[in-house]
Amino acid sequence: MRLYDKYILPNLVHMACKHRPAMRQREKVVPLAHGRVLEVGLGSGLNLPYYDASKVSKLWGLDPSLEMIKMAEKRTQAMSFDVELIGLPVEELPLETNSVDTVLVTYTLCTISDIQLALREMARVLKPGGELVFCEHGVAPDARIRRWQSCINPVWKRIGGGCNLNRDIPQLIEQGGFRIKGMKSKYIPGWRPACFNYWGTATHI
Repeated sequence: MRLYDKYILPNLVHMACKHRPAMRQREKVVPLAHGRVLEVGLGSGLNLPYYDASKVSKLWGLDPSLEMIKMAEKRTQAMSFDVELIGLPVEELPLETNSVDTVLVTYTLCTISDIQLALREMARVLKPGGELVFCEHGVAPDARIRRWQSCINPVWKRIGGGCNLNRDIPQLIEQGGFRIKGMKSKYIPGWRPACFNYWGTATHI
């Protein structure tokens, strides 16, 4: 699996995350980020073109995959604000407490193994009044699709770099110490077990 994880998986993830409906979702949420921003799960840098440069002073891009970080480096060259890439998992977040205005996560919470620790770390670095901006796929509202998600998930997780189809995103965010301020949800076009999206903002309690 090491060769798969290093040479094949990063390109598969990049292509899957470039899916046009997912890119339209990114376009909705990324411009909400402001000030000093931490993006958890930077991946190949697909969110970078959607940041509002007039609102962002600094961006830390965090991803545990050094292969994905290398892919993102090319995109950072076009940015007009300071971008620092960090090749670590969020559980090892090196930023100071109360140092970030916005934490952004897009299609990332599905893959983190210790999600509650990760969310606590995101809450730790957020300043009082700071925001978590999120867009994630997760558990569907329809019983038939949920059954498919549960059935497929063990294999999907193995080949998809730890991606889970059936996480209850709102519940996990709130269990991680956040209060959701506003959220929308719907199926975006595509394969339904992977296409029920939740997006919005939250503040830590």
